[in-house]
Amino acid sequence: MTWRRAACAAVVLVVAVATVGGWRWWHQRPPYGPEALHLSSSLEFVSYNEAQAALGPAYQAPVASDGDQLVLGRVSWQTPPASLDGGYFALFLIDKRTDYKPPVFAVSAPQESVGMGSAGVENRIPHRYPWLRGAGDIRVGEHEWLSVGSRLAIGDVDASPVTFVALFPHLERNQRAFPIATAPVTLPDLLLALVYLGPDGQVFWAQRLQG
Repeated sequence: MTWRRAACAAVVLVVAVATVGGWRWWHQRPPYGPEALHLSSSLEFVSYNEAQAALGPAYQAPVASDGDQLVLGRVSWQTPPASLDGGYFALFLIDKRTDYKPPVFAVSAPQESVGMGSAGVENRIPHRYPWLRGAGDIRVGEHEWLSVGSRLAIGDVDASPVTFVALFPHLERNQRAFPIATAPVTLPDLLLALVYLGPDGQVFWAQRLQG
């Protein structure tokens, strides 16, 4: 290979590396930050009747037994400058004492716009935001992880405001090893956060709302 060919090959390699790096930067770049949403939120303890009134007749509040607690939450935002385009907002309510999530939610929103559960891609969140350790699965062994508790997944920017009720069950002493958020809990114990995940699992940003 002559020096001219070697120089051309080096230029092509540099361009290729720069192109890949530029694509990765663009791919991980959020369409907008949390400040564009002008987020507002609230949390409060409620009775079953208060929870049902807040959700409305079309939705069923969790049934609370003796010692259980119900937390009513509301999160609202202004319409952002772009759609979610295959991504979603993940809304987490976490007991900071244990990093556990509650097992049951009720939410006043259409099923197609707000869902409950968890997703493996959300295990990436604590790596970028250590204060959101409870967003991922729970380690129960050297090479074993457990997905328990729920969060809300919001797939439509027009779903605001989201009203939800979370159940914190009171467990007997022999049941407390199960890794879910339980009663008794206080409002300062709770962390409420909104995370924007992209269509390919990008963790665009996380915003602390309460706690």
